Amino acid sequence: MEGPLSVFGDRTTGEAIHSQNVMAAASIANIVKSSLGPVGLDKMLVDDIGDVTITNDGATILKLLEVEHPAAKVLCELADLQDKEVGDGTTSVVGGTVAKE
Repeated sequence: MEGPLSVFGDRTTGEAIHSQNVMAAASIANIVKSSLGPVGLDKMLVDDIGDVTITNDGATILKLLEVEHPAAKVLCELADLQDKEVGDGTTSVVGGTVAKE
C-alpha cells in the first residue's frame, strides 16, 4: 500500500521556504532599484509578441513582469494596488520588503 496521495505536489517548509521568499523579494528589488531616484535608468521590457515598453516607473515594470514565485507575485500585486490607490509608492513597497530581509 502506498502513502497518502499529495494533490499539491512537493511542499517546502521552514528555513528553505523563508530563504526562497527572501531571494524572491531581493530579485524583485534588484529589478526595480536601478530605475529609482533622480538618476534612475529606463528599463526596456519586451513581451511575448514583441511589443516593447520603455519605462522607469516601478509599478509599470512590476506589472509587465511574468512572475511565478508566490511571494514575488504578492509583492508585485502590492505595488500595483499601491499605485492604484495612491498613484505611486512602488519604491515604498519594494524598499519596505527589502528592509525586512
